[in-house]
Amino acid sequence: MSNPWQNINLEDYENHMKLDSVMQLQSMNEMMNEQFYTYPVKTIMILGIAGGNGLNHIRPGKIEKVYGVDINENYLERCVHRYPELEGIFEPVLCDLQAENADLPEAELLVANLFIEYVGYENFQRGVTKAAPKYVSAIIQINREEGFVSDSPYLHVFDHLDEVHRKIDREGLIQAMNQIDYHHIFEIERELPNGKSLLRLDFEKQTNRL
Repeated sequence: MSNPWQNINLEDYENHMKLDSVMQLQSMNEMMNEQFYTYPVKTIMILGIAGGNGLNHIRPGKIEKVYGVDINENYLERCVHRYPELEGIFEPVLCDLQAENADLPEAELLVANLFIEYVGYENFQRGVTKAAPKYVSAIIQINREEGFVSDSPYLHVFDHLDEVHRKIDREGLIQAMNQIDYHHIFEIERELPNGKSLLRLDFEKQTNRL
């Protein structure tokens, strides 16, 4: 059974995300700049990279390697073409984190924005364990109204996402991360124009458990 994300046109997805009534593409882009440079890291992994939103903030010389992970091969190809200046730094990784044999390289910072909702806590825990980052920074969507996809002319594009969508919340994610020895160290919430908000939660690996 294919994953719905393998069949969603990138232009439709991005056009939906940047609508004035949604504003997720723009908001996440600004938040990702902060995610990349909050901690002293040189290697970053971005799960669910799609078309590469946020890669414009990668500064060669400060960041040595960025792994862009996605289940959609076309998305990864677009990232490579969109950011030729990151040749030698950006490395696409085709991976389905819901597969038992999913494998990932290691990175110091793992970024997962609007991603955990589509793989669930357990698969995300497995991915974090594989990548073994010191820091994890995740953005989840807080819904104050019914429906996890905002109304837009592109709504039909997301018809099958409810087949893979899971409900993720702050307390559940903190608990899931604690189970694999990552402690909650920071959070910030950004309001969106559609009754939703983006909540960034950061975690650090605990190495000295008694």
